Amino acid sequence: MSNASSLLESSAIEAGMLDSREMLAGHSPAVDARYPWSLRVRDYVELCKPRIAILELFTVLVAGFLARWNAPDLTLLVHALIGTALVASSASAANHWLERDLDRRMRRTVDRPLAAGRLSSAEGLFFVALTGLSGVGYLWLMVRPTTALLGLITWLLYVVVYTPMKVRSTLNTAVGAVAGAMPILMGWSAVDGHWNLAAFGLFGVVLLWQFPHFMAIAWLYREDYAAAGMKMLPVVDRTGRAAGLQAVCAALLLVPVSLLPAVTHLAGLHYVVWALVLGLAQLACAVTFLVRPDERSARWLLRASLVYLPSLLLMLILGPFGTL
Repeated sequence: MSNASSLLESSAIEAGMLDSREMLAGHSPAVDARYPWSLRVRDYVELCKPRIAILELFTVLVAGFLARWNAPDLTLLVHALIGTALVASSASAANHWLERDLDRRMRRTVDRPLAAGRLSSAEGLFFVALTGLSGVGYLWLMVRPTTALLGLITWLLYVVVYTPMKVRSTLNTAVGAVAGAMPILMGWSAVDGHWNLAAFGLFGVVLLWQFPHFMAIAWLYREDYAAAGMKMLPVVDRTGRAAGLQAVCAALLLVPVSLLPAVTHLAGLHYVVWALVLGLAQLACAVTFLVRPDERSARWLLRASLVYLPSLLLMLILGPFGTL
């Protein structure tokens, strides 16, 4: 829980409205007069998975800047960010709605708004439709039809393919990775309308990065995933070797793929050095996880992945430092 969340809970307790969020579990906020609006709003925000949304919006921003580095259309980029935020919120809320029964089986998700009953199923579904239709429509009218179609494809991949696949096949990670990288193409198409090697290189970076990142998470929460019947690699292969191998292969491929921005003259020598340092550090953590899959190595890999992508994208958006 964040500090802000803790403060909201403390305020509610002091006001005598509720003892904790858990008191509301099993109560529909539509009929529970004790449900304060501050917590109601927070639950809707939680449906949007804001941490994931922020990363997606950052990738849209970076792609938009790099697509027209000399003269980015800031107005168009802002519209792209607004539309993408709505589509991403809808997809995340749909994930909450579809997995509300599964979430009740996992300790880390049992208190989610729909799983705990603080928001009703109908309220969640309405929020999904409202944000999804608004987001695609906004992108179509204010940005480009191409960007809107990409947003719709991303939504379908995440909601219709990836989410149900989590209980059916370990390939769900690959599908989720494609959906997670799509905002790169959305941001690029929004301000340019055409893709090139640089765009696909950046897409590849975000795509590959998700494998070591999620393998670490899947290992740390493998018991939760097993309880919910989700087919994650650390659940299917309890030794962790398959997850470690996938993390190493993706981290290894990331090293050359991350250099494509320099090859396409979007970045210079400073970026090359930084990309190599980040890539090799993450690869070392992935190899350690493969050799010794345990909580310690998984947490180091998770930390490395959390440093890798934002740092790499930030170096790109700061601008080229000469060319190769």
